[in-house]
Amino acid sequence: MISPDAISRMLAAEQERFIAANPRSASLGKQAARHWHRGVPFHWMLDWGTPFPLFAERAQGAELWDVDEHRYDDFCLGDTGSMFGHSPAPVAKALREQATRGLTYMLSTADAPVVADEMAKRFGLPFWQVTSTASEANRAVIRWCRGITGRDKILVFNGCYHGAVDDVFVDLRNGVPELRKSLVGQVYDVREHTRVVEFNDLEALEAALATGDVAAVLTEPALTNVGMVLPDPGYLEAMRDLCTRHGTLLVFDETHTISSGYGGHTATYGPMPDMFVLGKPVGGGVPCAVYGFSAEVAERMERVRAEGESGHSGIGTTLSANALALAAMRACLTKVMTPEAYDHMLPLAGRLAEELRAVIGAHGLDWQVVHVGARGEFICAPQAPRNGSEARAAMQGPLEHAIHLFFINRGVLIAPFHNMTLVSPATTDAQVGRLAATLDDCLGVLTA
Repeated sequence: MISPDAISRMLAAEQERFIAANPRSASLGKQAARHWHRGVPFHWMLDWGTPFPLFAERAQGAELWDVDEHRYDDFCLGDTGSMFGHSPAPVAKALREQATRGLTYMLSTADAPVVADEMAKRFGLPFWQVTSTASEANRAVIRWCRGITGRDKILVFNGCYHGAVDDVFVDLRNGVPELRKSLVGQVYDVREHTRVVEFNDLEALEAALATGDVAAVLTEPALTNVGMVLPDPGYLEAMRDLCTRHGTLLVFDETHTISSGYGGHTATYGPMPDMFVLGKPVGGGVPCAVYGFSAEVAERMERVRAEGESGHSGIGTTLSANALALAAMRACLTKVMTPEAYDHMLPLAGRLAEELRAVIGAHGLDWQVVHVGARGEFICAPQAPRNGSEARAAMQGPLEHAIHLFFINRGVLIAPFHNMTLVSPATTDAQVGRLAATLDDCLGVLTA
């Protein structure tokens, strides 16, 4: 119902509007291009679809200001890194205090037992380790799973994303496993050690595990990086049973799905995995991540260590569990990621989903809105996807580009990769209303 001509006209008009409104960002973009490759410190900063990079000046709570002093309602929140708001006061205070006492020692601190006790109580797994990023945590978990099972294969789901981990860059295209074409410089075929099936396909999962050589199933409880794909009722419980039956370790990467509820998707809906990964939100946006595991897994880890030689295991870096990260995690876990925070986030996210449905319906569009916990997405297709292939097929690149740029020009940020929104403890009713009103205005132009 939305014509390509309407999309093209909106893109042209919004690009012109952005250029006129952001002279300071334009100037900084030219300066940055002198020595930053592609003009930005990291390539994801180009994914917003703006004619040149947008430069941020500051952020607080659920608001962000750019260098041209435009204010934004932020529903992206650093792609979950600032899920509990930008610069939460307890985390900022902990960082200031720790910064005067040293940033990294390669030694534990008094924050360590508090952090570990809090994670064990909240997430239900007794043992934990800290890394610098979720990518690093996922690499560590894969290595441990292969080491303690003696198996070389891992299994992931089509459309998954678990950070910069080579092993997971495998997709299904027309049912055939393919190396993800975006993986730069890959020199061996990871399909030799990685299996990929569709999410929510229980029969395919069972067949892949029945061979008895899969060390681990690594997944988000709900896929969030290929759009949102929710698990069918009973699917995760069946996955848990299959892994137990076939001696495969189940790993939940909850870096994004921590927004599902207090204790993440696992504590809110179940089941319990053998290992659990949580990245950027755990320190309020400070680079750190954790992985937890059961007592049985811990015992098997110790047997592997006893059979090997002393020395570096290939797991972890010198900055893992540095003093600054531990201070941030303690503040975030005990004072920011609270039940009260979720009590605010979840109902407000539900209201946002309902308002978006109403706006879409008012314009006669057969689109879907999917949400779980504080995270939601509007999908420009008539059916909510059940797997990665369906999610990719539902993506409307030019249309989504036009919508995102329309939003940016009117002071609303959503995730740049697809139409995902995140509600924080600092998000207000007024901000939710403005997002819905902005979509209403945008669709009014597109369907005129």
